[in-house]
Amino acid sequence: MLSRTADHLFWMARYMERAENLARMLEVNYRMALLPQSRAEADDQWVALLKIMSLDEHFRERHGAVTPDAVLRYMIFDDANPSSIRSCLRATRENAHAVRGTLTSELWETTNACWLKMRSFTPVAMEETGIDAFFEWVKYRSHLSRGVTIGTMLQDESLRFIRLGTFLERADNTARILDVKYQTLVSEDEGEGGSADYYRWSALLHSVSAFEVYRKVYRDMITPLQVAELLILDVDMPRSLARCLKEVAANIAAVGNGRSAETRRRAGQLEASLRFGRIEDVMARGLHTFLDEFMDSIYDLGGRIADDFLIPTNH
Repeated sequence: MLSRTADHLFWMARYMERAENLARMLEVNYRMALLPQSRAEADDQWVALLKIMSLDEHFRERHGAVTPDAVLRYMIFDDANPSSIRSCLRATRENAHAVRGTLTSELWETTNACWLKMRSFTPVAMEETGIDAFFEWVKYRSHLSRGVTIGTMLQDESLRFIRLGTFLERADNTARILDVKYQTLVSEDEGEGGSADYYRWSALLHSVSAFEVYRKVYRDMITPLQVAELLILDVDMPRSLARCLKEVAANIAAVGNGRSAETRRRAGQLEASLRFGRIEDVMARGLHTFLDEFMDSIYDLGGRIADDFLIPTNH
C-alpha cells in the first residue's frame, strides 16, 4: 500500500476516535460540574480537562480566564483549536476524501454526512437542543463509522491501518483521562464520602462506557483500585489500555514490512506488560508515573509507525 494512502486512512480513524473521546471527556466534566461543589473546584475540573489535551496554554492565549462556557466553545467549535470536535470531524472528512476510492461508498457517505451535520451546529442551536444530546450525537456518529467500517471494508491492509489509528488514539485518550481524573478524585475522596463520591466515580466510568462493565465484573461498590484495574489491565474491556495495545500489536504485525521489526517488538513488549501486569505493581510504582511512561510509549509508537509506514507529519 502507498504510504500516502495508509497515512490518510490512519489519521481518518484517529481524528474520528479523537472527536468521540473529546465528547466523552467534555460530557463527564459537564456532569461533574452539576454536583455540589465550590466555584473554584468546578473551574479546576475544566483546567484539568485542558491539561489532559495539552491545550491549557493555547486556551489561555486565546481566551484568558477558564470558564465552563469558554472551554466548551473552545473544545467544540473553535477552528483555531486543532483538537476541537469541529476540527477533528473536518480532518476526518478531509482524510477520507483524499482516499475516497479506497473506502466503500457506505463509509464515505457516513463520514461526509457527519461533517455536513457538524457544520450546521452552532452554540445557540446546541443550547436549544441540549449539550448532552450533542455529545450523544458525536459518540453515535463514531460508533456508526466503526460499524460501517467493519461491516463493509475488505479485511485487508486498508482496514488494518484504520484499526491501528483507532486503537492507538483510544489508548492515548484513556490514559490521559484516567491520569487526570483519577488523581483528582482520589484527592477529593480523602476528605469526602457518600453519594457525591459515588457519582464522581460513576461519571469517570461513564466517560469510557465502563459503568455497566464495572458492575458486571466486580458486582460491588466502586473503588479506586478496581477502576484502575478495569481501565488498565482488563483485556476484555473495549477501552482499556490492555485491549487497545492488543489490537495495536496485532495490526502492526499484520501490516509489517522490512523496516517495522523494532516497532513490532516495542508494541509487543508494551502489550505483554499489560497482559501479564498486576494492578498492585502498577500502584506501587505510582499510577501517575505508570501512565506518564505509558503515554511516552504510545507517542514513541506513533512516531515509529509514521516512519515505518506513513508520511511523517505533525498532526
